Amino acid sequence: MKNQFHLDITTPCSENFDQFSPTSNGGFCGSCEKEVIDFSVMTTEDIITFFKTKATQNTCGRFNNNQLKTYNVESKKNKRIGFITTIGLTCLAFFSSFTAQAQDTVKAIAQKNNKSEIKASKFVKNIVVKGNVTENNMPLPGANVVLEGTTIGVATDFDGNFEFPEKLKIGDILIISYIGMESQKIVIENKDADLNIALNIDMKADACIIMGKVAVKDVYKSKRN
Repeated sequence: MKNQFHLDITTPCSENFDQFSPTSNGGFCGSCEKEVIDFSVMTTEDIITFFKTKATQNTCGRFNNNQLKTYNVESKKNKRIGFITTIGLTCLAFFSSFTAQAQDTVKAIAQKNNKSEIKASKFVKNIVVKGNVTENNMPLPGANVVLEGTTIGVATDFDGNFEFPEKLKIGDILIISYIGMESQKIVIENKDADLNIALNIDMKADACIIMGKVAVKDVYKSKRN
């Protein structure tokens, strides 16, 4: 297998290890002029680490009989690290998913609240409406500004300016009228209700219609003989 290696000595050496010159890892053989590694004092993990870090294939060593076997490259430490890594990745995935769901929830709540606020604002009378009425770029005093379906209204002043006496809401309709002029309907669409309204002469009107109280007077007639 890829993660295993086998140790074996095909040609045992007849030299006496006890007569070698001591080195940091074992002893020096004068016959072959090589360092002989003393694996007999090493643990399994030390042997695996040695052969993983040493690239040379010509290693002379001293082993116990039970050390000449197949070794698993994966150590317990690596398994533990792999287990911890797996737990870490799982936690990271969980918290990433939780964060994404939380962000989606907050976004959905914000959108719902915005829609609710927009919907509620359509039924709240909080808009101050004012403006100016002109005819042929000239101020039109005395023009009537009335809320459709009611008798609530106001007339423009000498300069054609007006301010509606009550606050309105989005969707309300104002009717602007003047004798001999075409009436206009203005829909309140937003909070910026500073209106500039120009009226035109009603070309269809043949005569002005005046309403009011009728005064009746007796007509004097002379007597004939």
